Amino acid sequence: MWLRCAACSHQWPYLRFEVRCPRCGGDWLDVAYDLEAVRQRWDRLLRQRPFTMWRYRELLPLRQDLHIVTMEEGGTPLLRAENLGLMLGRPRLYIKDERQNPTGSFKDRQASLAISVAREAGLQEMVVASTGNVAISYAAYCARAGIQLWAFLVSSAPADKMREVALYGAEVIKVTGTYDQTKQVAAQFAERRGLFLDRGIRSLAARESMKTIAFEIAEQLGWRAPDWYIQAVSGGMGPIGVWKGFQELRAMGLVDRIPRIGVIQAEGCAPIVESFRLGLEQARVVRTPRTRIATLATGDPGPAYPVLRRIVQETGGAMETVSDEETYRAMHLLAKMEGLSMEPAAAAAFAGAFKLIASGHIRPEETVVINASGHTFPVEKFALGEGWVYTLEAPAAPSEGFLIALDQLDPRSRRVLIVDDDPDAARLIRRILQSRGTFYVEVVDRGDEALERIRRDPPDVILLDLMMPGMDGFAVLEALKADERLRRIPVLVITARSLAPEEQARLRQQAYAVLEKGTFTDENLIEDMLAALHAP
Repeated sequence: MWLRCAACSHQWPYLRFEVRCPRCGGDWLDVAYDLEAVRQRWDRLLRQRPFTMWRYRELLPLRQDLHIVTMEEGGTPLLRAENLGLMLGRPRLYIKDERQNPTGSFKDRQASLAISVAREAGLQEMVVASTGNVAISYAAYCARAGIQLWAFLVSSAPADKMREVALYGAEVIKVTGTYDQTKQVAAQFAERRGLFLDRGIRSLAARESMKTIAFEIAEQLGWRAPDWYIQAVSGGMGPIGVWKGFQELRAMGLVDRIPRIGVIQAEGCAPIVESFRLGLEQARVVRTPRTRIATLATGDPGPAYPVLRRIVQETGGAMETVSDEETYRAMHLLAKMEGLSMEPAAAAAFAGAFKLIASGHIRPEETVVINASGHTFPVEKFALGEGWVYTLEAPAAPSEGFLIALDQLDPRSRRVLIVDDDPDAARLIRRILQSRGTFYVEVVDRGDEALERIRRDPPDVILLDLMMPGMDGFAVLEALKADERLRRIPVLVITARSLAPEEQARLRQQAYAVLEKGTFTDENLIEDMLAALHAP
């Protein structure tokens, strides 16, 4: 292993805690490896190793395996987002489920390597500044390694996360101020006490650990790189590490390209994205973050910005901001569409991906991997709002009274008929509607059968596909409009077909709205549904 200076390219033997280049004084250092030797070793041994981050240990800066501090972090699932992919018209959409790490976040990779390096160095105490997840991970791994941790947390961090840090035996110091101020206080404390301070983005161990996400993704895709890797960031360590990982894989001939990197930030604290949009070479610091998502409220990204700027430019990637409301909406959508509950900092990546899809940055045929890390507490209230639970009074007379109470739920439902011969599309639409809890949904896969059912028991609204065997959607519409009793039932056409101008004009006269499969979100569908139901 060698250290290499990003500023002057000077290279020298690896030193564990080197912070500056001895030639030019540059403070952005990288670790270099004998990649040809690593490739030969992996060809022999990789298949024999457990699927954790440490299966790639030849490309991690630790000298001896006996110092490894691990809880089998890494090896997290790569899940195909079938429902979201279908809804967005992006069938190759994947979720790297970093929630499956020991403490529930991708920061466990960072902690495992950083604490292993600290253990190899013989450290007894160390200091870290955090908005929550890093402190939790470091506290857990320090406990396992027998290292005392001083954890400085920003006061806006959830109290539950602070308690978890303390549970592992760390000393918790809550700092009333911004995250950047918290880092300053932690650095001053470490200097006064002569303790080792984790340097965050400048930590070689921290950045190198993120490479293992790239290694796993490539292996899970059959040694292929995706077209896009997307992550929400505060400081930017994750995408930088993942990018370096794909660089090393390409140099070893294991993948043929580096994915485009998508960087997402909360719009209330987006120094990286906003500086990128302005074409700045150095980040403009955000002094007062205006986001409720504490884990993304880093106003000063430090040296990460120039690196991320170059990475996004070189890969043809993109940067995007998302509002807190867009993030919470994405959080709710992921839970009800894919059964995945995650914290806002992870959901922000999906909100950003939705924007990149809508703008055309991400094409339908491209493979997209989004990093998902963290659980939901204690912010469910922002995602769900009010009215997410029904309350029933349990009656004194059990059997008859319960039936009366349950009847209270029925009048809230509106009847919807889905007419679509594509079972996947029908399943998705049914799920979107039922997740709102206000619609009773039926599905028919043939036009003639649908018309018979409508005549027998008219629904409140119809969702109609155009392309079906036998009687197609156009014929169903004609029959409905010719029947005086049925012609006022609102019809929303949902189609994957490219429509000719005359067909579009025809549908505008016969249907309430036309939605193109793969382009509308759950909100679009619900809004059009409600508008149709309340139309005069």
